[in-house]
Amino acid sequence: MSGHSKWHSIKHKKAAADAKRGKVFSKIVRELSVAARAGGGDADANPRLRAVILKAKAVNMPADNIDKAVKKGTGELPGVSYEEVNYEGYGPGGAAILVSCLTDNRNRTASEIRNIFDKKNGRLAGAGSVAWNFVKKGIITVGRGAAEEDDLLALVLDAGAEDFRAEGPETYEIQTEPESLEAVKKALERKGVAHTAAEVTLVPKSTVKVAGRDAEHLLELVEALEDHDDVQNVSSNFDIPDDVLEAAGRR
Repeated sequence: MSGHSKWHSIKHKKAAADAKRGKVFSKIVRELSVAARAGGGDADANPRLRAVILKAKAVNMPADNIDKAVKKGTGELPGVSYEEVNYEGYGPGGAAILVSCLTDNRNRTASEIRNIFDKKNGRLAGAGSVAWNFVKKGIITVGRGAAEEDDLLALVLDAGAEDFRAEGPETYEIQTEPESLEAVKKALERKGVAHTAAEVTLVPKSTVKVAGRDAEHLLELVEALEDHDDVQNVSSNFDIPDDVLEAAGRR
């Protein structure tokens, strides 16, 4: 899991930079609208909306932007209606890839996602081909300097976490069931332990080691998919060497 987890952290750092250009904002606006449409505009009664609002705040999205996106989802303001659609495929080295999209034109998005796979040495596969290998989990990352390891371990396990591990020299990763994410996060906040990321994401049940040129090409495919306006999230089961991931993170 080390390669997958490290890429997860790198994506958050890249998102912070992308937020300055508005790239992340536009994607979160879609998520807010869809979550509000599906479960209502009250974040207290809509866990999915509450999670996206926290995501929006993490990248410093203005409150007014959040409010407008929610109202577009509930119909209080006019807005585009987005459809949720997933695409499954394989990348270089045989890594499984699951692409989650929000689109207002399914045919256009399908054509463009297929084109990205074809150009970047991947291939689309049928529905269900890779989705079985992913499960939703809450993931919280905490800097190594935020707390003593033994104290942090006891704290998060008592709060409902199911796994805790060191990821490299700088980060701890805490894994929870999706419904326990908020409780663990609040337990950290009560103790003054800052986290660098907290979200529900898809985690692979098993991983595939990918190295060399295949690893570089695979990350190029993943980045091209993530850069598409309709793509909300790209999940993969790759395990790639840290030096390759770090080089990709500097691009």
